[in-house]
Amino acid sequence: MLRRLVLVALLIIGVSAQAETISGATAGMDRHEGYFDFYWDEAKGRVLLEVDVFDRELLLLTGLAQGLGSNPVGLDRNQAGDSRVVRFERIGNKVLLHQANLKYRANSENAAERRAVAEAFASSVLWGFEAVAEQDGHVLVDFTPFLLSDQHGIAQRLKDTKQGAYKLDESKSAIYLPRTKSFPKNSEFEAQLTFAGSEPGNYMQEVVPTPGLVTLRQHISLVELPDDGYKPRRFHSNSGYFPLIYRDYATAIDEPMDQRLIFRHRLQKKPGSDEAVEPIIYYVDPGVPEPVRIALVEGASWWDQAFEAAGFKNAFQVKLLPEDADPLDVRYNVINWVHRSTRGWSYGYSIFDPRTGEILKGNVTLGSLRVRQDYLIAQGLLQPYGAENANTDDLKAMALARIRQLSAHEVGHTLGLAHNFIASTGDRASVMDYPAPLVSLQDSNLELQQAYATGIGAWDKMAVRYGYGIADSDEPAYLAAVLGDAETQQLRFITDKDSRTINNAHAGSHLWDNGGDVLEEFARMGELRHHALNSFSPAANHPDAPRSALDETLVPVYYGHRYQAEAVGKLIGGLDYDYLYNDAAPESYAMVPAERQQAAIDALIATLQPDFLTLPERVLKLLPPKAFGYGRTGESFPAYTGVAFDAIAMAEAAAGHTYSILLEPERAARLQEQHARRGDGPGFGSLLAALTDQALMSDQHQGLKAAIHQRVNHVYIHHLMLLAGNQAAAESARARAHFELAKIQHAVGSMKLFGDDPQGYNAHYFYEANRIAAFREGRLEVKAEDLKPMPPGSPI
Repeated sequence: MLRRLVLVALLIIGVSAQAETISGATAGMDRHEGYFDFYWDEAKGRVLLEVDVFDRELLLLTGLAQGLGSNPVGLDRNQAGDSRVVRFERIGNKVLLHQANLKYRANSENAAERRAVAEAFASSVLWGFEAVAEQDGHVLVDFTPFLLSDQHGIAQRLKDTKQGAYKLDESKSAIYLPRTKSFPKNSEFEAQLTFAGSEPGNYMQEVVPTPGLVTLRQHISLVELPDDGYKPRRFHSNSGYFPLIYRDYATAIDEPMDQRLIFRHRLQKKPGSDEAVEPIIYYVDPGVPEPVRIALVEGASWWDQAFEAAGFKNAFQVKLLPEDADPLDVRYNVINWVHRSTRGWSYGYSIFDPRTGEILKGNVTLGSLRVRQDYLIAQGLLQPYGAENANTDDLKAMALARIRQLSAHEVGHTLGLAHNFIASTGDRASVMDYPAPLVSLQDSNLELQQAYATGIGAWDKMAVRYGYGIADSDEPAYLAAVLGDAETQQLRFITDKDSRTINNAHAGSHLWDNGGDVLEEFARMGELRHHALNSFSPAANHPDAPRSALDETLVPVYYGHRYQAEAVGKLIGGLDYDYLYNDAAPESYAMVPAERQQAAIDALIATLQPDFLTLPERVLKLLPPKAFGYGRTGESFPAYTGVAFDAIAMAEAAAGHTYSILLEPERAARLQEQHARRGDGPGFGSLLAALTDQALMSDQHQGLKAAIHQRVNHVYIHHLMLLAGNQAAAESARARAHFELAKIQHAVGSMKLFGDDPQGYNAHYFYEANRIAAFREGRLEVKAEDLKPMPPGSPI
């Protein structure tokens, strides 16, 4: 009898659960209507989502409404995450959120062919929900656990940046209702997530009030995918656009399977007019202060020049974001102003349709401290505070000129454009390069009027023509003609993989450099640096600043040659090439001529001379220990001397930078190979011989210059050891490094080290010889971190 009663009770409960309607389950709750209707359960702090259509593809987006405030960690305010195509699936009492795998497709009318590919590769079920209620084919699910999960990958990011092991603390997390709302084509949800962790890293301790508990706001969007009115455009390596790459298993056997499309906004003309059907509108964050705000508007607006060149009128506009608009709403392209504890990178990225590459939203995040870094550079160069009423107009003008360029640069990324790091060699042909401030010396005065270019570049106009121009009928012919025009005008495109870091082989493409001839520009910059250092004075800092703050102002002046030096270094073992297709001329690249490589070597070796590295005594006497309440930061010069300024450690860091260029393993291998192929010109052996000769010239230096020369020698020997012990380096380069170490050890062994030595060279060479012996015998392990680094340069 008892078993029958239990069975009846269970049947009643099951019937009640099945009979529960959405209207009944949500009685008394606030309903929000839109793309997805949802309900707010105030009593339980829940969001209940009404799924009205199943198996419909939509876009799932994640983002951060509230960031961490640390550039190295990279969790910023209004940061957007990946674009994922998902669908809700109903299976019994379960509702699955299922992500499609768009890396592999079959663009075919044959359903069986499409199914064969879909079943061949895995997909991803992101979440499973149980139905709370059902009515008229609609299903109600509790969306709260999904919203309170770490969909943006916050904990993993903290782990990857070595900030500690953090886990989501559900007891301290909740829905953030003010920014949870629904619109006709998108539904927006936000949650306040708290992560608990132990052993927080330095960045967490720097920016979080209680480092073991970090609270951020995660934003999740469900967005309607665009209609099929968008026509994808094919990618070309010289187009300047990022590629969307997928594999199409329905292609003919004599055609490539990997398909490449560009990312771009949808832009169409009104019939019989050059006016856009819907212009591309970008909105500037109202939290940006003036005069920076107007500079951002002006810089971003430059892109209208490119769209005009592509045949459009008033197709690109920039406005202030309305007060009632959410910056993470997919309907708005937004230029966000992001504060961090230190200066850092700005970013331009897009939310896009992963099926076609159509950009749905451009999202720019600009670091607020970037403008201050440019001002600091100008401050150290112009030294405006010598008069009672200092005029800082030129400094502010330079900083704002950079902000205009930066705004245009990051917006360019959100239009689909990649970096073009060779543009600086073509009279600043693109805002998609990283520009160095162009400083000139006029009548013994430094001037900044032409520090940064104004307006969009010739390359940028060509790129927008490729991506957005309207082809009358034959689109392949139109695109080929645009690329042909770029070649005729000698508008070149070389991007990140060939340009970043000092070891890449392209001789003309680099970051933060100027000039068509890098050697001439390096010589000119050397004169500017010499002038600025010799004239450096307290006028470089505001009168209210402590004198010890001159340290940070001097940093970008003393190390001002660093990026042009890297550009010069790329001539050594360098190649000149473009992204060629197979119908190009027979020779695919050219080696840099031997005489230019030797000139580059000579130019860089000159930066190792004590004359180049030694500050005037008058300047050194201006640099006291840090004032009370102030301390060294990552922007200060390195030091071994405690609170005192270290004139030798600063030279150590500069020399280390030069040696990292000259003794870079891949460059060494290329230099050896090119010398072997040509039979003349500089080789890696002759380069090392010149460096060793310089290291052994102890009779040329006195006083502080002698001390700096000895420290430079130490850095040289250390870099030789790093190369000799680098298992990834070419055997021939390692052999040369070992041999040079042996030469130095032998040379020191033949010296008379116990005579009179007021400059300390005997002890120096004795110590280095013992280090070499220990290294060669396997008793000494060396690391790059053993040497003092320069303060960070990028981003300037």
